[in-house]
Amino acid sequence: MTRRRFIADEVSNNRAALVGEHADHLARVLRARIGQEFDVATGDSVRRGRIASLTEGRVEFDLGEEVSAATLPEITLVLAIFKFDRMEWAIEKCTELGVSRIVPVIARRTDSHLVAASVKRAERWRRIGREAAEQSRRTRPPEITVPLKFQQALDVATNLRIVLAESEKLTSLLDAVKTHGATDGVTLAVGPEGGWTEGELQSFHQTGWISASLGNSILRAETAAIAAVAVVVSALNSL
Repeated sequence: MTRRRFIADEVSNNRAALVGEHADHLARVLRARIGQEFDVATGDSVRRGRIASLTEGRVEFDLGEEVSAATLPEITLVLAIFKFDRMEWAIEKCTELGVSRIVPVIARRTDSHLVAASVKRAERWRRIGREAAEQSRRTRPPEITVPLKFQQALDVATNLRIVLAESEKLTSLLDAVKTHGATDGVTLAVGPEGGWTEGELQSFHQTGWISASLGNSILRAETAAIAAVAVVVSALNSL
């Protein structure tokens, strides 16, 4: 039977711990007991962990042998902020698919009330990312940055930077990844409901981004993000 995986909050030599709500979920919801074994991701590796102690807000593990862990491609998702319930679903699913970094962006078409609330939302997004990473047996959660202004997001640095654009008619996302390669990963930008404005697309192109399309269908922002990440993961794994 496959052991559940948890991402350690603290690691020191052959000891690791979950703390706070993270620990309480394991202790109370999953009814963990001393001596139970789980896979524990420590950042650099995944090791077999045996619960050594359970206290309020803290679960400690004795760490044993390393276990095998899949290596994921480096994918950064620049995600324009949209309705929080749908955006959180996109964060969860894109994490399960393997994104390594999520950069929330304040786009021209992001509603003003979402902009005001987005900074306080970042910690919740990180918790969703961590839970999704554990669910999908990743070695670490994605980095989720504080919300950035649009101009700041243009400078995300990888060799291959792709912006999804409904106006793109010639280049598919799959072709863009396979044609241009990705030696240090891929950065993918997905717009809000209504898409990127013409001015924003011009800014992407002026700073070296490539436009690509998911096809003729008009997708919701969260659907586009999930579908695009799936396409990029598949393309990178085939290179």
